[in-house]
Amino acid sequence: MANETTIPLLPCRSLDDVAPFYRALGFEITYRQERPNPYLTLRREDLHLHFFGMPQFDPADSYGSCLVVVDDLVDIHRAFTDGLRATYGKVLVSGVPRMTRPRPRRNQEGHFGFSIVDPGGNWIRFVGRSDTAETDNRGGLARTLQNAVVQADSRGNPQQAARILDGALARPDAADDPAVQVEALVYRAELALQLDEPESARELVRQARSIPLDDGSRDALTDTLRHAEDLITALPPA
Repeated sequence: MANETTIPLLPCRSLDDVAPFYRALGFEITYRQERPNPYLTLRREDLHLHFFGMPQFDPADSYGSCLVVVDDLVDIHRAFTDGLRATYGKVLVSGVPRMTRPRPRRNQEGHFGFSIVDPGGNWIRFVGRSDTAETDNRGGLARTLQNAVVQADSRGNPQQAARILDGALARPDAADDPAVQVEALVYRAELALQLDEPESARELVRQARSIPLDDGSRDALTDTLRHAEDLITALPPA
């Protein structure tokens, strides 16, 4: 077979929920109808997503998901980030909708990935086509952080991710690698926001900021530290 195209068909409560969100990400509306049933088609370059409206639908009950394999994972995430900032004034890092950061996927060896949870509760999972992530065989906090990413970003279970990360951060060896400790604290802050624990998120970011880093580690953590600022922006006023 050749030239086949598969297009995800995903649920939402209202087309007016999903259309503005995806337009912020750079999608264009290619078709919309309200009758006899609500239906919306969106396109961003070669990526097509279709949605059908269900007025009684609860996004919290959604099992809608699809996998998008791309060549330019970092570039597309950066474009989405810029679009969210331009439309909403910030990157949406908690609640529905939201977007995660590109991180290595322990359950998808050799790949970085990030997820979008759209207003319909659908998980659009982006992974790099090539082996862009080296397998990390370190133990301790680094391994636990990878496991936490699987629990929250892949399985949608931030409670379990928070539990296993809290245990690892409480161990004496958590400070052995300051860069990994900062990564773990910032990710734990992101989980706190997802779990509606804003004060915990604020304290975790404060802890991450207080860890001394050499110039090389600080440069390597540029995206992580920027993400920490995004988390602070998402917090309600103290």
